[in-house]
Amino acid sequence: MKTLRNLVAATAMVLGAATMAPAQTLNFAYDADPVSLDPHEQLSGGTLQLSHMIFDPLVRWNSDLGFDARLAESWDRVDETTVRFNIRQGVKFHSGNTMTAADVVYTIDRLKSSPDFKGIFAGWTSATAIDDHTVEIKTDGPSPLVLHTATYVFPMDKAFYEAGGDEIVKHGDSFASKTVSGTGPFIITEREQGVKVVFERNPDYWDTNSPGNVQTAVLTPIKESPTRVAALLSGDVDFIAPVPPTDLDRIHSNDGTDLITMSGTRIITLQLNQQRHEALANMKVRQAIVHAINNEGIVEKIMKGFGTAAAQQSPKGYLGYNEALQPRYDVAKAQALMAEAGYADGFEATMMCPNNRYVNDYKICEAAAAMLAKINITIDLTTMPKAQYWPKFDERAADIMMIGWHSDTEDSANFNEFLTMTPDADTGRGQYNSGNYSNAMVDELTLASLTETDDSVRAEMLQKAEAILHEEAAYVPLHWQDLAWAARSGVGAEAILNVMNFPYLGDLVIAE
Repeated sequence: MKTLRNLVAATAMVLGAATMAPAQTLNFAYDADPVSLDPHEQLSGGTLQLSHMIFDPLVRWNSDLGFDARLAESWDRVDETTVRFNIRQGVKFHSGNTMTAADVVYTIDRLKSSPDFKGIFAGWTSATAIDDHTVEIKTDGPSPLVLHTATYVFPMDKAFYEAGGDEIVKHGDSFASKTVSGTGPFIITEREQGVKVVFERNPDYWDTNSPGNVQTAVLTPIKESPTRVAALLSGDVDFIAPVPPTDLDRIHSNDGTDLITMSGTRIITLQLNQQRHEALANMKVRQAIVHAINNEGIVEKIMKGFGTAAAQQSPKGYLGYNEALQPRYDVAKAQALMAEAGYADGFEATMMCPNNRYVNDYKICEAAAAMLAKINITIDLTTMPKAQYWPKFDERAADIMMIGWHSDTEDSANFNEFLTMTPDADTGRGQYNSGNYSNAMVDELTLASLTETDDSVRAEMLQKAEAILHEEAAYVPLHWQDLAWAARSGVGAEAILNVMNFPYLGDLVIAE
């Protein structure tokens, strides 16, 4: 057996500092609160941010995009298709139940049944409890992404959920959507959807080495960016996300606040539904739409430079990033393509976008609609809060829909698995492909990359897939969205932030 990693989460110096830090209350504001407490109902950033507060994963991403041991103390590669996780002993759920390997297996089986998550776990053929503290994972071939995938396993309390009801209900009212028993640093003591969520420190938290000193955390969802920023500047809240590009300088120049920014890897796109609208099934029309939308101009004017114009899904640094692909705004070319496709006079189409999910989301859609008018495409645009938007997205309720995606595995293949592979309800692949795009070669290359352990070969596969998607205008690439958070000085937010945008609030140390 070969031990992969067994990382220690904190140094003695940090622990000593944590002992001295007084207990604190954190008031924080996001643009929305999670729509459900069920960690498997919706694959979204909001769900994962919440999961890191009330659950714990087997392993956790660190700021260097490596893996830290959490509920798995260590892991061993048995052979090319088998990994064993050694589960931490003595961990208690919020209910008081003791966590065992059976809870981990139960969670993995539930993930494999989730419409949103099963695509990530499609390659995990089985999870078996070898004993109370050992879980064996079998994959359907050599897998380069076992640890990447394990970051999505937040063990759930099997006895608690089976007794109360563990059905996964999308956008519905279920036991799991409103009741929780996790292992995390916080327990939810009060929740009023859209108004407030109150978290209290878990008195039995297993991680006694955590430096965190926040005893009470209060989340207030504030949809409007100016109001959210004003709440920070007035001292009503201590930490906010996201920060709109228009307020970056204002926060940075304010003596009492800290601005934290990072280059982002979340791609923002518009998907073109080829089954819903006949014109969008024509590749030349899709190419025309891509040429008509000035994404570099959107980054400059609407995002105030807070992003990078994209021509593909994979950001620079990912294996699939293809240097040959560049943004291609050209209105004359777009008009010529429309004429070649037989649509010189244009057509009408519907577009739906969220208005509180991505930075300037609805403004981007308004700009895109105006740009498409230049090639005689008349857009009927509807925008709405994300709580209402995601059910509409799942219905494929418009011809053109916005979707942003941060790779769940920090790997290029994940974009394809969810956004551009042929939709397959059985496997969960293509779950967020609202454009119903389908290309057998893209599917084949993506699947092959999931069992290829040679990085140079994987890179060739994934870059070829990006080139096909670019040529066929499978979707409209807009930009990679940068990340920005802001906090009251002394909150110490920078230490618990990362490019995945999962603030580890359980480890937050407020100095004053």
